[in-house]
Amino acid sequence: MTEQAELTAVRLVEGYRKGEFSPVEVTRAALRRAEEGGAAVNAFVRLSPEEALAQAAESAERWRRGEPAGLLDGVPVTVKDILLMRGGPTLRGSRTVAAEGRWDEDAPSVARLREHGAVFLGRTTTPEFGWKGVTDSPLTGITRNPYDLSRTSGGSSGGSAAAVALGAGPLSLGTDGGGSVRIPAAFCGIFALKPTYGRVPLYPASAFGTLSHVGPMTRDAADAALMMDVISAPDTRDWSALGPAAGSFTDGLDGGVRGLRVAFSASLGGQVAVRPQVAAAVRRGVEGLAALGAYVEEADPDFTDPVAAFHVLWFGGAARVTQRLGPRGRALLDPGLREICDVGARCSALDHLAAVDVRMELGRRMGRFHETYDVLVTPTLPVTAFEAGVEVPRGSGHRRWTGWTPFTYPFNMTQQPAATVPVGVDGDGLPVGLQIVAARHRDDLVLRTAHALYTAGIAGIAPPVTL
Repeated sequence: MTEQAELTAVRLVEGYRKGEFSPVEVTRAALRRAEEGGAAVNAFVRLSPEEALAQAAESAERWRRGEPAGLLDGVPVTVKDILLMRGGPTLRGSRTVAAEGRWDEDAPSVARLREHGAVFLGRTTTPEFGWKGVTDSPLTGITRNPYDLSRTSGGSSGGSAAAVALGAGPLSLGTDGGGSVRIPAAFCGIFALKPTYGRVPLYPASAFGTLSHVGPMTRDAADAALMMDVISAPDTRDWSALGPAAGSFTDGLDGGVRGLRVAFSASLGGQVAVRPQVAAAVRRGVEGLAALGAYVEEADPDFTDPVAAFHVLWFGGAARVTQRLGPRGRALLDPGLREICDVGARCSALDHLAAVDVRMELGRRMGRFHETYDVLVTPTLPVTAFEAGVEVPRGSGHRRWTGWTPFTYPFNMTQQPAATVPVGVDGDGLPVGLQIVAARHRDDLVLRTAHALYTAGIAGIAPPVTL
């Protein structure tokens, strides 16, 4: 059972098909990991063991008949408590959301997983309304890192990253408005993809607008490709969703990187101070791409830090999501969230339009950049996981979480696909992530490049010890 909890979704489906093990056995193993490791890590808002085992039994019967429901039949998954999932409340990490209600609708990505027979283990933790790059909230407390319980899991999809790292299901659904699948995945040593905006439909629309993406958080790139083949199906509830994908993401994985034009930016042109051990691990990953036949050149994208414009858009979204609250409700909010809401509420329409101008220019520059380079590689983060329970590393001088995430949020502004791949650990045994970015609509290139790193043994690290 322990071994089954560490298998990828691709391997589980293969095992079900061959009759090597059943969805019930696998679900029990995943639930055991969730219950044993999840308590210390605090990865879950709630688990649904009875419901999960019932779904697993139905899946086992389908596999016995040779009639699986879809690509992920019997695979345990978890869902960030931002996305709607019928049968229970979506509290969004907030004491201001009432649990009462019908709660009878799935978000598009959740609905697609359900249609394909996935087994839902439970809901994972998030900071309040997903507002910051670490996971703690007034509702659920602090979510910790499976590699070191004194450290943060990252955020805002921190519960999802921790769950996958623990073996509590190989797949999780997260959301990413400024790095929120990539940040915790990098801190917890797993894979995560922020797809091109609109590739995975989102409903209800995010208050943070077109910054927010839905993406897979998985054990490796092949699992993410399989998950993308499921969750990227169109849904009419999302007015901004893209049309059907051109083909299977899984089918495009094995093309390798020979001849790929790779730009490596170690510090965005000297704008970011990266810890030496992080920089060394990422450089080894880049050297691995070169050894696999990619044309690698050190080149920086032509932009300065767009953090001021991002703050206008992000803080304004936060103000919007809490606009309905009166004084009593606002008093229940995370103090940091309350601060940025106050800033966002003071931004004018002209401030917002000026930020949009910055965003459009950034997108233009990156479009030109990708005329020369197929993918851009950077560190995912300049640091590894720091102390749990704080928004920024102590002594860093940063005021907000965006101070230590300069490699992630620019690519939410441009809506490009971006993934993080684990490429080693630092001296404290904490995971290091390498980020791969491609032009809009080239999710296939991101996944293919990441898969090449896994296949060559360059990506992937040992399971965490916190079990």
